[in-house]
Amino acid sequence: MRLWHVDLIAFLPKGQLLSQWRELNSIFAKEDKHILINYIYEYPKDDLFIYTEKVIGEMKKRGYQIRAYEKMNKYFEDLGPVQGRSPFKHHHNGEYLDICFYNLKEKFIRGQKDYEEDLYHQLCKFVNSNH
Repeated sequence: MRLWHVDLIAFLPKGQLLSQWRELNSIFAKEDKHILINYIYEYPKDDLFIYTEKVIGEMKKRGYQIRAYEKMNKYFEDLGPVQGRSPFKHHHNGEYLDICFYNLKEKFIRGQKDYEEDLYHQLCKFVNSNH
């Protein structure tokens, strides 16, 4: 279980982006605990909401259908207005960006079928411009 660095959502291959939605729904349903995501509970729910909105936005941009919002709506039902900002500020930092980048790089190198070469090169360009 992983929540990819927020700045890399646009560069995720289809499999990772769709998995991100499944993992979010699992958090909404059970408040999953896992060593790679436990940090999210140190932040206000606003951060997870902003992150979720970014995932949904990317899915819609690519034309992927989202069938159900029930778990998400229930999870965030007590949330007031949310200010747009970068979520998970202290965890989604440069080091975590590198960790996620190398994880995605390995997936590309190993031949993940749905990882288009153009998308991978866009990821590399983005990461190189942020170093």
